[in-house]
Amino acid sequence: MAAGDFKGYDVIGDVHGCAQTLTQLLERMGYSVQAGVWRHPTRKALFLGDIIDRGPRIREALHLVHDMVEAGAASCIMGNHEINALAWSTPAPAGSGRQYIREHTERNRWQIQDTLEQFAAWPDEWSYFLDWFYSLPLFMDMGDIRLVHACWDENLIKPFAAQYADGCIDREFLEAATEHESFASQVLERLLRGIDMRLPHGQSMTGKDGLTRMAFRTKFWEEQPQTYGDIVFQPDALPDDVAARPLSDDQKAELLLYDADQPILFVGHYWQQGNPHPIRPNLACLDYSAVKYGKLVAYRWEGEQHLHRDHFVWVDVPRLA
Repeated sequence: MAAGDFKGYDVIGDVHGCAQTLTQLLERMGYSVQAGVWRHPTRKALFLGDIIDRGPRIREALHLVHDMVEAGAASCIMGNHEINALAWSTPAPAGSGRQYIREHTERNRWQIQDTLEQFAAWPDEWSYFLDWFYSLPLFMDMGDIRLVHACWDENLIKPFAAQYADGCIDREFLEAATEHESFASQVLERLLRGIDMRLPHGQSMTGKDGLTRMAFRTKFWEEQPQTYGDIVFQPDALPDDVAARPLSDDQKAELLLYDADQPILFVGHYWQQGNPHPIRPNLACLDYSAVKYGKLVAYRWEGEQHLHRDHFVWVDVPRLA
């Protein structure tokens, strides 16, 4: 089926190795296996990245998505977990002071451990998939809709696209990202991880995932934020005193704003909770923590200019007794 023949697109949030849940979601949307590949007769799936890590069937999920992409039944963009896997597996450039681009700390190992274990008996497959990750663009701009894993920043996307017309990085770009505050580092951090703000006075907080952080994830669409609480966008609430803390003028000036008149934007990454819904008429997050017994979510886009609540489709992931 040629690109122009598709009658709609199904944008799918972070899979994180939940292959069985993904097949249930695809079935619910009318996809079926044809010649070994999940397909829809008139629609195309668009994955928001983070196919790997954490879940019980990472290898199966990666094969499923890869086969759909290679057959033209889907497209997939890069998530921060795919870039982490590349950085974990790639030797650092000489003189960088580290052995690998992503340092092999216990925390970093914990994040990729499930993937490494599930591919342990298939090292050649894992090597192939690492190479394949380089074919995943950092974003997709389809005119009426846009996809990026965490944050759309036009000031970074435009110069990046001028150098990399297909939106895909190469090893040289990945190596360049080891230099703090380099253009490559800024692109990968902003597009794949979003915007963080430091907690005041060196404070830290431990999230539901057990990790302790000194920063929190922020919105990039709030038009007139006044306090820290106005911009927090993560499952873990800020302490009350921090949430009430006023933002300084400098902090407000640094915040990014995705305007309400921009094309519809889909992101993943942020571990939302509750029933899926639009954040704004032109913005939706489709990561509802499937791997944490939440929901695997898709949005079925039919050409509309504003998001509709009834176009969200999902599969609940029950916690087994």
